[in-house]
Amino acid sequence: MATPEVEGNAQSLRPQSLMLSFLGIHVLHRDVAVYSGSVIDVFDRVGVSEEAVRSTLTRMVKRGLLARHRRGRRMFFGLTARSSAVLEDGHRRIWQRGVINRDWDGTWTMVAFSLPESGRRLRHDLRSQLIWAGFGPLQNGLWIAPGTIDIPAVIEGLGLDEYVKAFTAHAAKPTESRLLAHSAFDIGDIAARYEEFLRRWDRPGAGSDLPDDLARQLVLHTDWLRLVRADPHLPAEHLPADWPAIRAEEVFHTLASSYDPPALAIADDIMRTVPIEGQQDGAESAHGST
Repeated sequence: MATPEVEGNAQSLRPQSLMLSFLGIHVLHRDVAVYSGSVIDVFDRVGVSEEAVRSTLTRMVKRGLLARHRRGRRMFFGLTARSSAVLEDGHRRIWQRGVINRDWDGTWTMVAFSLPESGRRLRHDLRSQLIWAGFGPLQNGLWIAPGTIDIPAVIEGLGLDEYVKAFTAHAAKPTESRLLAHSAFDIGDIAARYEEFLRRWDRPGAGSDLPDDLARQLVLHTDWLRLVRADPHLPAEHLPADWPAIRAEEVFHTLASSYDPPALAIADDIMRTVPIEGQQDGAESAHGST
């Protein structure tokens, strides 16, 4: 499914990442399901094939991220409780949290775990959830994140309570919090990702390779969400003064403000939706092809 990278990075983005951005912008909080043909029309603008769209929709239904709703011969797709939670998290990271952590009180959340060798898949799942929640590995089996993190929520559903030990703590001499931050997180790599975003979007004609503002909105939001979800939100005092995330956030908000009104108008024109009552539990409400 991989395609060559192009200017604007549209075709190097995973279809599911683009789908989550689309759903977060145009479906979340609306209690509607979207016609599959409308989704295909939208994704054609960013070079995603009909086959890839249908495959992504089917896969997301199987993972409990979408629910099918048949209306006559047409199939519509709506959010589930699971996908709504994922999208709400993305909305919070984009619009509420900000890229700079200026309110840190010196607290670290520490997670220690030891799983049997047979639990390789569970270990992978746990690490993925920890990274998602802003943790970095301090040493083997010990991960840290700035602030107080709700660990039961992070590991919910993994069945690993007996293997995980969680603490909150402050650094004590001779340990320095700055050294903890630089040991557990690759700050240079995080900066490089923001710099790449700036090279792509902080220039005249950014997004001009895409056909309209709906396409630009979709790619911009997907690019930005991929960044902020991988950002551990480290304390400002442990970051360089010229931290590129600051400028990158300004660029994102400026472009989003420019793209969003015309993008919403385009989406309203091409999207066919049906009302649904609340969110589904992940089970398909109707079976059939997409």
